[in-house]
Amino acid sequence: MGALRHTGTISELEGRLMKLSSRGAVEPFHAMDVLAEATKRRAAGRPVISMAVGQPVHPAPEAAREAARRALDVGRIGYTDALGLLSLRRAISDFYKSRHGVSVDPGRIAITTGSSAGFNLAFLALFDAGDRVAIARPGYPAYRNILAALGIETVEIEVDADNGFTLTPEALQAHGRIDGVLLASPANPTGTVTGRANLAALSAYCRDNGIAFISDEIYHGLTFVGEEATALEFGDEAVIINSFSKYYCMTGWRIGWMVLPEALVRPVERIAQSLYISAPELSQIAAEAALGAEAELNVYRDAYRVNRDFLVKRLPELGFSIASPMDGAFYAYVDVSRFTNDSMAFARRMLAETDVAATPGIDFDPKDGQHTMRFSYAGSFEEMNEAVDRLARWLA
Repeated sequence: MGALRHTGTISELEGRLMKLSSRGAVEPFHAMDVLAEATKRRAAGRPVISMAVGQPVHPAPEAAREAARRALDVGRIGYTDALGLLSLRRAISDFYKSRHGVSVDPGRIAITTGSSAGFNLAFLALFDAGDRVAIARPGYPAYRNILAALGIETVEIEVDADNGFTLTPEALQAHGRIDGVLLASPANPTGTVTGRANLAALSAYCRDNGIAFISDEIYHGLTFVGEEATALEFGDEAVIINSFSKYYCMTGWRIGWMVLPEALVRPVERIAQSLYISAPELSQIAAEAALGAEAELNVYRDAYRVNRDFLVKRLPELGFSIASPMDGAFYAYVDVSRFTNDSMAFARRMLAETDVAATPGIDFDPKDGQHTMRFSYAGSFEEMNEAVDRLARWLA
């Protein structure tokens, strides 16, 4: 009997036999693709300045690093309860009392592996496949991509100067049945800070209409213009998601938290037990110490404000008009239609020819983002200044 014959390599044959889930067919997170290319160029010796991702240039607070060092000296880092260390949850409860004047039972707080895990847990616990969740457009692309992977329909509502670059009850009413609303304030990429009155109105509308409300507050602490309010000020129904990544400068520690309505605590705990077991204990220990480091962190925030004010002036001088408020977070969302109708191609060319990385607007706005780009000003002022000088020479 002759040997079996086949054509193609083993990997090609495996590819033909393997069935892939449609969940993996979501759009890429282009900011991360740009970061990967920037990292590759930097490793090759190029003087890359990355303004592509919202990663603070500053280190984690000294108190956080010292707490982590002490924990490592002891050496036993292990699992915690799925909802996190009770001491950290109590510290976050104290934070809400001192910062916002609201009382939060530590039992309603869940510690997560970054805000990303918080979104996963919220979506899984609140929505079934086929449910409809409203988000702003432009908005953070991972919302859209995670929802799509879970079979949840994303209702993208355009935000602009007419509606204050934020979601409103009137806008929601125009889009039929809505099962959930996700709002970020300060927002990525627009920098919009939703004022207290507007946030109260949106919270009341969702409560009165049985709509799940998720408030993304991961850029709290980085508000430069307007009122910084938490949805907890207006009731206990909202799901709050926050993170130690941005204001606390702890992106790589992958640590965040949720504040949950009482009825959602056990469902989230059950899902978290199987998906994550627990957030990393070392990061939880460091995060608890970081909560007391406001004096150090506010110095960093003031540095972002300097960067912001610099770019507000200089980017329009280059021909990049500011497309939305820069009230908070650390992003400039700009109109680049003077130079291109393809922001993705423009971003690639800009990186290749200037070693300055920024994110194409198509990440945040699938409809109109070919005309926009996002620049992060979470780096040093020296980097901002050098990046602008390079772009000025390039565009000239």
